[in-house]
Amino acid sequence: MKKIVTWILVADGKRARILHNDGRGRGLAAVPGAERSIELKPSRDMGSDRPGRTHESATSGRHAIEPRVDWHRFEKTKFAQSMAKLLDEAGARGNFDRLVLVAPPRTLGDLRAALAETTRARVIAEIHKDLTHESIGALTEHLGETLTL
Repeated sequence: MKKIVTWILVADGKRARILHNDGRGRGLAAVPGAERSIELKPSRDMGSDRPGRTHESATSGRHAIEPRVDWHRFEKTKFAQSMAKLLDEAGARGNFDRLVLVAPPRTLGDLRAALAETTRARVIAEIHKDLTHESIGALTEHLGETLTL
């Protein structure tokens, strides 16, 4: 009988790691080289020093213009897209049969949007929590309800 390999992506907007399970009773192990993180500066450091100014059309008043892009959020979305690309490539190579996504709701939405259709079809569960700081033992407890390890 062929073993069913399950990958578990545990991520938030700036760090991620991928764990694998090779079947019942095998537990979790880290996928070698599949831990990623980025350094996110505060939003105030990503844009200009001060927001732009504009003149009121009817009076002589001036107002600050809010930035159209939240650069902090933009970087988190870009990170989720890079993780989705990594999963898509690994799925195309046949590295896993099933996929579990563990991430806060916003990051989970970014991942869902970026995953290829074939990879999305392999998702068997989603957990809406930030568990990036948890140990493998603690993750086993959280995933025990979802996945038979």
